[in-house]
Amino acid sequence: MSTGVPAMPKSRKQADVSASDSGKKNPPGQSAKPIIRVLVAEDHTIVRKALVAMIRQEPDMEVVADAGDGQEAADLWKKHRPDITLMDLKMPGADGVTSIEKIRALDPNARIIVLTTYSGDEDIYRGIRAGAKAYLLKDMRREDLFRCIHQVHAGRTVIPAEVAAKLAERLPAGDLTPRELDVLRLLALGKPNKLIASDLEISEVTVKSYAQSLFRKLNVLSRTEAIAVATRKGLLRF
Repeated sequence: MSTGVPAMPKSRKQADVSASDSGKKNPPGQSAKPIIRVLVAEDHTIVRKALVAMIRQEPDMEVVADAGDGQEAADLWKKHRPDITLMDLKMPGADGVTSIEKIRALDPNARIIVLTTYSGDEDIYRGIRAGAKAYLLKDMRREDLFRCIHQVHAGRTVIPAEVAAKLAERLPAGDLTPRELDVLRLLALGKPNKLIASDLEISEVTVKSYAQSLFRKLNVLSRTEAIAVATRKGLLRF
């Protein structure tokens, strides 16, 4: 079945160039939207090409590169600095979790969506703990994929209820202070530390201090994990 994607080139460097949709513009008559730049990391060629083809059909998205293993994904992320990364968890070389850790070491705010073939995997927990912003099954509908990309690009966290429940079960939460809850709610809205500091009329250093404290009490390592656990435990109400 033809996906509209050209045949795989001989080298990954050539694939990197062929995956880019440089010059994509918004349709005439529509207000300008920011183009979401996406990196696709998936070791199965057919799945990777299908994802690339789907994303290319969206007028406000472009694929800047695609990778077939975790190390290549980390290298291409460093080169292109995409807005969103779709990351398969099980890949040769460095796996998806290792790649997420490498990317977030370069940028703690990197927005990564985990891809996997089934739920309940220990690697999913590891991926979220490493800092992935969302989790999707590979058999998701295309509209679910695009919705998730838009939500994560907007700073949201997308964790299914069953995954959040499992995280909450294994991560006991301590009592949070009212100010820590304020910071947590703003983190859940996708706000960066600078805006949280402005909203609460405190310094960014103080925001980081509160965030570190609530992470420690929730026994988590990332914003995504904190939001998932706090939501399950009823700590977040909007």
